[in-house]
Amino acid sequence: MKAVLGLEDGTVVKGKGFGAEGIAQGELVFATPFTGYEEALTDPSYKGQILMFTYPLIGNYGVSYENFQSDGIKANGFVVREICDHPSHHKSKGTIHSFLKGEGIPGISSIDTRMLTILTRKEGTLRATLITGDDDGEEAVRLAKEQPTISELDLIGEVTSAKPYQIEGTGKRFVVMDLGVKQNILSCLSKRDVDIVVVPAGTSSRQIQEYEPDALLLSNGPGDPLQAKNAISVVRELAEEMPVFGICLGHQVIALALGARTYKLKFGHRGANQPVKDLRTGIVHITSQNHGFAVDPDSLSGTGLHITYINVNDNTVEGFKHESLPILSVQYHPEASPGPRDTEFLFDIFVKTVEDA
Repeated sequence: MKAVLGLEDGTVVKGKGFGAEGIAQGELVFATPFTGYEEALTDPSYKGQILMFTYPLIGNYGVSYENFQSDGIKANGFVVREICDHPSHHKSKGTIHSFLKGEGIPGISSIDTRMLTILTRKEGTLRATLITGDDDGEEAVRLAKEQPTISELDLIGEVTSAKPYQIEGTGKRFVVMDLGVKQNILSCLSKRDVDIVVVPAGTSSRQIQEYEPDALLLSNGPGDPLQAKNAISVVRELAEEMPVFGICLGHQVIALALGARTYKLKFGHRGANQPVKDLRTGIVHITSQNHGFAVDPDSLSGTGLHITYINVNDNTVEGFKHESLPILSVQYHPEASPGPRDTEFLFDIFVKTVEDA
């Protein structure tokens, strides 16, 4: 099947199509893990983006359908150097091609992903259009240029849950505001016997209080944190009422709610090998990350928030804690999926913070 990828700067790359025939639009972003394509493709944080893996061979262990982080693929499209059409794993139930085709998602292979990664690192994240079933490069570039930027899109509304639901536990009750929550965040809380109530992103602070929660956790999710207007308002209203925790987008939402600023990174952090330093202990943890925005450290003055973690590669903010309120959050993903689980202990800290509050 013919396929073409066009970027807003005029770059055109032709390759072989796989998955579904059609058109996908979004930011072209690269991720660096060797494995974990099932988890990454189904991560709601990739909504609005065309995902490119830098590792050259994808699909060699097939698709098991056991590692999904949501109810299906959330990335708009998939870009790889080479796909494996004969996977070998005892849990495999299909190929990467059949997986994408069944979900209606187009993919492109047999292209130079290294060149595209270097271009992205040099120029920054670019809007892109992926067409399968045709290879009209001019049309792909035109569509890439005409699409809105990610900051103009309400992507949270496309991935949040339609209605509240509960995952029962005998411990403290956490209300999780679903901005695009990954399944393993909920699994990590359940392992600690937390009583979980998941609510849609548009839920008001009054509705949250009706659940009589012991804590509020704001999840990961896609897009610009400034689009999370309701979540920002909720945190402002509840910050002094209960412990508040955040992961990834939730971390950025808390910062905005308390008066800090966020900004768009040049090409983001997406992978399973990002080094993060704990400023209290000096220990460096290897973390899983997926974000294109970050908290401006210069804007934290006067918010009561103090930086607890930084990224060793570029010194960006990876976590903070409030000086007097039980509020703490991290930019990285302690639940991993995919990636190392070095920092899953953070969920123990969440629970203990509530117990001590």
